[in-house]
Amino acid sequence: MPICYELPAYDAAVLTASKELADYYEAVVAAAGGQGKLAANWVMGEFSAALNRDGGDIAAAPVSAADLGGLLQRIEDGTLSGKLAKQVFEAMWNGAGNADEVIEQQGLQQISDASAIEGIIAEVLAASPKQIEQYRSGQTRLMAYFVGQVMKATRGKANPAQVNEILRRRLG
Repeated sequence: MPICYELPAYDAAVLTASKELADYYEAVVAAAGGQGKLAANWVMGEFSAALNRDGGDIAAAPVSAADLGGLLQRIEDGTLSGKLAKQVFEAMWNGAGNADEVIEQQGLQQISDASAIEGIIAEVLAASPKQIEQYRSGQTRLMAYFVGQVMKATRGKANPAQVNEILRRRLG
């Protein structure tokens, strides 16, 4: 059964500008379990930027389509946030191994354990009584402050969606 990529016309045009890029993209999609749009974003974004920066060609790229697809699977399964994935990609580009090896070596796994995130949020809120009062009096832009404090405490490893959800519940 053929894969339906469901890409905007612009993405399709960019990704089919050369046969090599189109072949690479299709291999990434296959390795990523059919994630067409996510693969397009990464191939046109991080991958192309690294390729242009280093003046290389696709055939000699240090990150294979299979390895990029593996990285995208780690985003999809919640192991990595987009920000951490960019760090992992850079390490992969520099020869540190595949996504799983880099995640393991550098301890970059995203924190998705709700109880661990709850504990960190409790600490942040305990240290921020003034901001809580301001938030509850209508200064809802302070949500970004709380998210930032949690991300700082976890060195960017907390699952951002979970952090936002738990904070809304605790502050609501």
